[in-house]
Amino acid sequence: MKVFVPKERRAGETRVAATPETVKKLIAEGVSVAVEAGAGEDAHFPDDAYREAGAALTDGGGGWADAALVLKVAPPTPEEAARLAPGAVLVGLLAPHRNLDAVRVLAERGVSALAMELLPRITRAQPMDALSSQASIAGYKAALLAAVRLDRYFPLLMTAAGTIPPSRVVVMGAGVAGLQALATARRLGAVVEVSDVRPAVKEQVESLGGKFIDLPMAESGEGAGGYAREMGEDFLRRQREIVHQRVARADAVIATALVPGKRAPLLVPRAMVEAMRPGAVVLDLAAVEGGNCELTRPDEEVVHGGVTVLGPTNLAATMPHDASTLYARNVLALVKELLADGALKLDPEGDEVVAGALLTHRGEVRHAPTAERLQEVAR
Repeated sequence: MKVFVPKERRAGETRVAATPETVKKLIAEGVSVAVEAGAGEDAHFPDDAYREAGAALTDGGGGWADAALVLKVAPPTPEEAARLAPGAVLVGLLAPHRNLDAVRVLAERGVSALAMELLPRITRAQPMDALSSQASIAGYKAALLAAVRLDRYFPLLMTAAGTIPPSRVVVMGAGVAGLQALATARRLGAVVEVSDVRPAVKEQVESLGGKFIDLPMAESGEGAGGYAREMGEDFLRRQREIVHQRVARADAVIATALVPGKRAPLLVPRAMVEAMRPGAVVLDLAAVEGGNCELTRPDEEVVHGGVTVLGPTNLAATMPHDASTLYARNVLALVKELLADGALKLDPEGDEVVAGALLTHRGEVRHAPTAERLQEVAR
């Protein structure tokens, strides 16, 4: 069976779906691996390293048509989806709600597409959890970027010229990215407060040295699989009122709140930014889904009233070597679950991992929310 690893071509995508380490382990499972020349170049994995691991190198993406399994990071374009062989299997971060045209092509060609972000949150799937591995990198980098762009120190400093108090940071969302941002900001010496709609994360926040901002919870914000669920506008309004005073005192806000498959909740309206001091920073990791901040523009810098608002959409790709290393291991863990005697076996009825991740299969869109969106667009 042939596995193909193409070079990522979406703007800003520097990661690769397989590293020499995982290629060697895939080959040990009894498959052949072809890697497009230059696929790992941006992540600093040279072609020679893939050759030494046992992969064949192809030019110009010629490995699409005869591959039984294609491993990607970013979603395929409709043109790339059309190059897949009927019946082939595709694995990647497919963002189906933002790439409906590609999903339609995948279904039409009978491709079995497994979306890494749709994997169920169960113990068995933890080694495959690409959302967590990449969010951890994004949260770490977000805290560093906030520290770099801020006009003052993060830590408390006692000098001969006097004492500099520590910066105050507010983190919105205590998922993997938010907790990593909290931990990194604390290591840099900042005082950190954290807001989240899930009371269950309070203990985690406090264990990392943060202060949890208590909210009046009439109902839990805990969604399926431990993700945050979409909350009503009345709750979001009350949340903004409580958080407003913390943000007004903050030197930096790191917003990470996302709801799977939905627009990011608006947590930092214009008035909240205007209450912050000039020189403060808002770093919005939810920019890819519309942003937690009203002023966020994806991949742009906005300065409003002296406050800098940053909206990076792919921070993990700014650390491509480690991001690729972790993502490739996530992909390997999933693929090994699918392999039996060197061949792929998909069992959507008996395997909850496959059932959860399967986006398209045998000409159908299996993921119900995506199928509904496609129907809405077709009307």
